[in-house]
Amino acid sequence: MLDMTSRPDPAPTAARQIGAAIHRRGPLSAEGMMERLFSRLFHGLVYPQIWEDPLVDMQALAIAPGQRLVCIASGGCNMMSYLTAGPASLLAVDLSPAHVALGRLKLAAARHLPDHDAFFDFFGRADRAANVRAYDRHLAPHLDPTTRAWWEARTPLGRRIGLFARGFYRHGALGRFIGAAHLVARLGGTDLRGLVACRTIDEQRAWFNGHVDPLFASPLVQALARHPAALFGLGIPPAQYELLADDGDGDVLPVLRERLRRLFCDFPLRENYFAWQALTRRYPEPGEGALPPYLEPAAFDALRVHAAGAEVVNRSLTTALAGEAAGTIHGFSLLDAQDWMTRTQLADLWREITRTAAPGATVIFRTGGAPDILPRQLPSDLLSAWQSDRVTARACHEADRSAIYGGFHIYRRRAG
Repeated sequence: MLDMTSRPDPAPTAARQIGAAIHRRGPLSAEGMMERLFSRLFHGLVYPQIWEDPLVDMQALAIAPGQRLVCIASGGCNMMSYLTAGPASLLAVDLSPAHVALGRLKLAAARHLPDHDAFFDFFGRADRAANVRAYDRHLAPHLDPTTRAWWEARTPLGRRIGLFARGFYRHGALGRFIGAAHLVARLGGTDLRGLVACRTIDEQRAWFNGHVDPLFASPLVQALARHPAALFGLGIPPAQYELLADDGDGDVLPVLRERLRRLFCDFPLRENYFAWQALTRRYPEPGEGALPPYLEPAAFDALRVHAAGAEVVNRSLTTALAGEAAGTIHGFSLLDAQDWMTRTQLADLWREITRTAAPGATVIFRTGGAPDILPRQLPSDLLSAWQSDRVTARACHEADRSAIYGGFHIYRRRAG
């Protein structure tokens, strides 16, 4: 019997939706061509895993039973982790059909795989031939036709679902980018996997200073980092690249160096699965190191229960919110999507956020640069309905193990 809990996707094509979100300049300009090159990535898988820390998200959102959440799906990890806190419902949106298919697959897996071991094989290890058999037996019958067609589409290596037998986290734009970064490091004489042997933060810092920091003096690394297209695999569009460069007084290289140093040196490796993914291209085994909350064995029962209250749709957040009742949503997780938006798009989004926000609702988001973009981008009549929680946001930013963003920001709905 099919799980038909996902609403039918709207008429606009994915290409049109993605283009509307990313294209700011004319197609014949150099900038416009870069934007269109970037947008092509989102027709396929970009993020096999999401690169924002769900623990700080959940701290900022203070998710409670009975609450309704809305988020951007991306790779689906944070959506799944939010569910372990027991919200009443969660609506996840994404413009990428691949991300929508991945989110729906994760929800079906939480509900229909036989146990946590099978679930962890699928999304923790993601490299077992048994995962494909588990898909055919336990998941395919419960997927909507669009999602099933996406995973069963033929590729040169077989059905797309076979990615989970070949190391899923090595694929997608992000997976390929990390693989390319390892190659560039090896060309510079460094095997990044060596950092995993460090047992203390002091050892991590010494290893970084001796092996990674010198790579930034390489002409190849400097040339790559200073070309916006080289960072497309991180999901950084041209507009966001400019925000990163602004943090380095026009030069993105010192910004990238500092954020990589933070990723590898500011948190014990055993506690930071983002660094683990960057270094080993896999998650730790249970007991070997920290995992995303949704992959922890102790969270599986709660995840299975609350996955029934979630859905993933292929549309923009603004469009999705337009279909929600006023005053009914308690938490909004926007990732870094606002960095991509024009002033008009931001205003349209925040009108819907303000309309649908329940009393005391919380909005969280990240920015590529350090400054909060809203005070200079959002009309004052919209901004006045919200209060920035800078103290909590700063603490969350410092605790964010993903380490790649310039800022973490929290807004709470004012009373009245």
